Amino acid sequence: MQKKVFQLLVDNTAGVLSRIAGLFSRRGYNIESITAGVTADPRFTRITIVTSGDDEILDQIEKQVSKLVDIRDIHELEPEESVYRELALVKVRASAEQRQSIISVADIFRGSIIDVSPESLIIEITGNQSKIDAFLKLLEGYEILELARTGIAGLGRGIDKVLYLDE
Repeated sequence: MQKKVFQLLVDNTAGVLSRIAGLFSRRGYNIESITAGVTADPRFTRITIVTSGDDEILDQIEKQVSKLVDIRDIHELEPEESVYRELALVKVRASAEQRQSIISVADIFRGSIIDVSPESLIIEITGNQSKIDAFLKLLEGYEILELARTGIAGLGRGIDKVLYLDE
C-alpha cells in the first residue's frame, strides 16, 4: 500500500464534492484526507485528495475521477515536486503550572496560542504531516481534549503544471 496525493481542478458547482466522494465510496477506495476550496477564479474549486492503495488501484482512481463531468484536471502532486501543508487545532488541558511548558513546546514548532481559558489552551500549528505528528507526540504527557486537522492542501512547485482555463 502506498499513498498518493491528487490535485483536482473542478467546476465550482453544487454537488461536485459529493459526486467525487460517491465515486470513492461506490468503488471501495479509501480517502485518507480531502480538502476543497474555491480558487482565485470563483468558477473553479481546487480539491486535494490523499488516498492509498496498490499501483493498480491508484491508477484506477485517477482514471475514474478524470471521467467525472465536473473535473477539469487531475494530476498527482509528487512529494519532491510539491509543497504540502496541513493545519491542526489542538485543545490541551493546561493547569497554571503546565501552561508555560505547553507554550514552550508550541513555540518550538512555531505554533500559535489562539485561545486561553483557565483550564485549557488552543494551539494552531501548520506544517507537513510529519511536523504535526511530531508535535502531537510531544504533547502525549498532556491531556488533548480536542483535535481538528484539515488534511493536506498542496500545490506543485513552479509553473510547469499550471492550468489556464478560458471560457
